[in-house]
Amino acid sequence: MKITTNWLKDHLDTKLNENQIIDKLTDIGLEVESADIQSSELDSFLVAKIVKTEKHPGADRLKVCDVDIGIKNSVKVVCGAPNAREGLLTIYAPPGATIPKNQMKLVVSKIRGVTSYGMLCSESELNLSNESDGITELLSEKYDAKIGKNYFPKSNLKVIDISITPNRADCLGIRGIARDLSAAGSGKLKNIKSEKLTQKNKQKINIKIIKEKNQGCAIFGSCLITGVKNTESPNWLKEKIISLGQKPISAIVDVTNYIMFDLNRPLHAYDADKIDRGIIVRNSKKGETFKALDNKNYKLDNDMCVITDNSGILGLGGIIGGTRSGTELDTKNVLIEAAYFSPKSIRKTSKVLNIDTDAKFRFERGIDPLSIELGLQRAAELIKKICGGEVSKFDIQNFEKIKNNSIKFDPLLFEKITGFKIDQKEMTKILNGLGFEVKKEKKIMALKVPSWRSDIEQEIDIIEELVRIHGYNKIQIVEPEKSRDKPTLNNKQKLFHFLQRSIASKGFLETITWSFTDSKINQLFIENNKEIKIVNPISSDLNVLRNSIFSNLIIYLNKNLDRGFKDVSLFEIGPTFSGSQPGQQETVASGLRSGKISRLSWLEKDRLVDVFDVKKDVIQSLVEAGFSQNKLYIDDKTPSYYHPGKSGRVFLSKDKEKVIAFFGEIHPNILKKIDIKTESLVGFEIFLDNIKQTKKSLNNQKTQYQYSDFQKSERDFAFVIDKNFQVQELIEIIYDVDKNLIKRVRVFDIYEGANIPEDKKSIALNVVIQSSKKTLKDEDLDRINQVIISKVEEKTGAKIRS
Repeated sequence: MKITTNWLKDHLDTKLNENQIIDKLTDIGLEVESADIQSSELDSFLVAKIVKTEKHPGADRLKVCDVDIGIKNSVKVVCGAPNAREGLLTIYAPPGATIPKNQMKLVVSKIRGVTSYGMLCSESELNLSNESDGITELLSEKYDAKIGKNYFPKSNLKVIDISITPNRADCLGIRGIARDLSAAGSGKLKNIKSEKLTQKNKQKINIKIIKEKNQGCAIFGSCLITGVKNTESPNWLKEKIISLGQKPISAIVDVTNYIMFDLNRPLHAYDADKIDRGIIVRNSKKGETFKALDNKNYKLDNDMCVITDNSGILGLGGIIGGTRSGTELDTKNVLIEAAYFSPKSIRKTSKVLNIDTDAKFRFERGIDPLSIELGLQRAAELIKKICGGEVSKFDIQNFEKIKNNSIKFDPLLFEKITGFKIDQKEMTKILNGLGFEVKKEKKIMALKVPSWRSDIEQEIDIIEELVRIHGYNKIQIVEPEKSRDKPTLNNKQKLFHFLQRSIASKGFLETITWSFTDSKINQLFIENNKEIKIVNPISSDLNVLRNSIFSNLIIYLNKNLDRGFKDVSLFEIGPTFSGSQPGQQETVASGLRSGKISRLSWLEKDRLVDVFDVKKDVIQSLVEAGFSQNKLYIDDKTPSYYHPGKSGRVFLSKDKEKVIAFFGEIHPNILKKIDIKTESLVGFEIFLDNIKQTKKSLNNQKTQYQYSDFQKSERDFAFVIDKNFQVQELIEIIYDVDKNLIKRVRVFDIYEGANIPEDKKSIALNVVIQSSKKTLKDEDLDRINQVIISKVEEKTGAKIRS
């Protein structure tokens, strides 16, 4: 969204200068992307002097002029003006310039065989006067010192480009931006002054909205202005339009564009005499076509909102008008449309047809549905003032009622969310400034959301508005704590990660699979629970929630066996599901082991994996987690998917309160049904939710973590030392040099051989040096290096290796 401060001040009474306004806009969340001096098509016209003229070799009435434009070499311009002569000061237009009168863009061209670089201009061509008999003559005493300078004064007006987020459609009009600045204390929002309109007659053109499904038009307002004289816009209006990068067309079109940028109220103007017996707002039929104002023909689909008459389509509602009903300079009667179109309908239609217009950009984000009368009022005032004519009464038809949203807001929630307070009086002031109606109901604020803020739906949105206007820069910055005394993980999380490492250390590879699985495989591992079917599965073989992790592990183990891997051991820790309700799931560590033990060993004879191997994996993991092996109780009652007699279950005590694990061979019938290519398959399940925390902590040592904000440095040392000297002792000597600065010592090489005495060895170490108080300088590092070397040499007799 582009604005200028001059235009902004039409709505905002402020003492802030341009730079202060730019800073404030960014502060309140309206990010300024750029602020550049306004460019003009007149910026390229220069004061020039004719230094020499010659007769054109191929035309009696033309001259070839050498023109001084303030650069080293003069330029040649072919000119037919009778007053072109040596020494004349005039106005030069270079190639690329656009002549104001006829909008012709100049190029380097040959005129009767002579190349002309630009043009010398008459006053008429520059719209300075009606004088067209010769080129402009400038006074020597005034312009002699300005050769090569711009003839037209450059504008110092900055165009501010603001990045408007999709939820802030209200700020796609300059008044919306002024309202935000006013609420933030940067000025006072001016009232819109409306003149009294004489509206005697009813709007004579019949408007009909067809009530049908997916109708994209909710409100349609119109006003007929008869007896107008369409003309060129006055300078103030053209300047406004040009400042935002638009091109003035005619007074009627410029007025509608001006109101769109000024109030965020898109309008459309029809030549009323081209409308065939009234307007019908309806949904399009597939295959209908119309020619739009961009001179393109569009083929429509079903259910696109169209404005039509009895002869066909006049335009796409809220997107673009058609050429058939467009206004021209000879238009005598004009119908102004101000409507509210569904953002969803606009977005869908524009995407299908690949159309992007300023009106579409606003409607798809949701404009103020209650701004219709204001838009018609402003358009009628300006058109009557500029073009004359008689204004009819407004005809506003509602297809559906629009109600303002209401929110009950608890002021105490603000501090709870943001961490700081705002006085309730200030809250009320900010909200009133943004257009909210505020009523107190005991401790609650009853808010009526303004019609232009469709993005405000709940309390959190109100908090965002209050913080934004109050100022993000007023939020206190709290430095994060850089030390941590309490453990990051709770006991259950520690057990989860401990078992991951413990099971992996026994030769299992961890897998991470879906919580969904194939119903055909899952049914093989269901004991007492029912299958939980997924209503809309992502694929046919992932159609149920898994009752056991075995269902996925066995699928992927089989795939690996099919690829030629012989002895595969997989495990996974994750959820299994017994029902579709919250809480009907538990965390299980499951593993499968297949094939043989010691298949390629020359020391041991290979054998098939068996129940005792998987029992060992389970018992050892539980012992490592802190449970006494003597207190574990095991019996042979297991689910039906285990081999009876070759499986077992584990309890923490003889009272058999909760099963903490199952282990055993997978039932042979399951292996046959899956057709798995392995001679033996064993598995286990450990139920983490049933395991109580042991007295022995999984991590007895409490570590306080500290971090430094300053740069670390690394230095490498190589010492030649006695062959029998212990490396750990050497590391401790280096740490003792300065425990506050030396953060890590790591051995990366030990060498014995050429160039090293037989009773010696070379030890290479990497030392990390870092301060928690400052950035270390070169002299600090050199000092530490020397101390390390001298200490090692003193205590070990080692020598630094060169």
